[in-house]
Amino acid sequence: MRKLARAASRGTAAVAGALLLGVLTAPASLAHDDPAPKNSQAQAEQAKKCSVARDVSSTVVDYSGAGGLFETVFRAATDRKGHAFLNDSRNPGVWINLGLLAGAPKCVSGTAVSVTEEDPGHLYITLLASNGVIRQAVCTTASATPFTPANLPAACGAGFAPLPDTPVL
Repeated sequence: MRKLARAASRGTAAVAGALLLGVLTAPASLAHDDPAPKNSQAQAEQAKKCSVARDVSSTVVDYSGAGGLFETVFRAATDRKGHAFLNDSRNPGVWINLGLLAGAPKCVSGTAVSVTEEDPGHLYITLLASNGVIRQAVCTTASATPFTPANLPAACGAGFAPLPDTPVL
């Protein structure tokens, strides 16, 4: 009888141990009765944040016949959250969020700026999105008035558009 009792207690202990091990290794989503797990894919998408290295670029107008723009420096920069900004040296300390322009990418990993030296000239702002798409805005630099958040959308017209035939990396 003692042998039978020992075998039964060993079997019960083995079953209890296996059950406990199963509970400890079960995924958290199986451990609760909520029909919509707390870590659903939709919530994971919303929680996903853009995180990139900072980038900066600049260009300068060096043509004296460019209608009051001579020696104006245009700078573009990103922050670690993928937002892109533009600075016009005629408006020191003001960085304009380029997200206010139509078609601006949400997560920018690179910037480039260039300017034509004419009157009126054009400022080309090129942004590389983290998904590899390159978008460009062409802004008119006809005015001697510095760019601000109020006048940049009018100067840049349609805003950002993807560059045609650009491969997505």
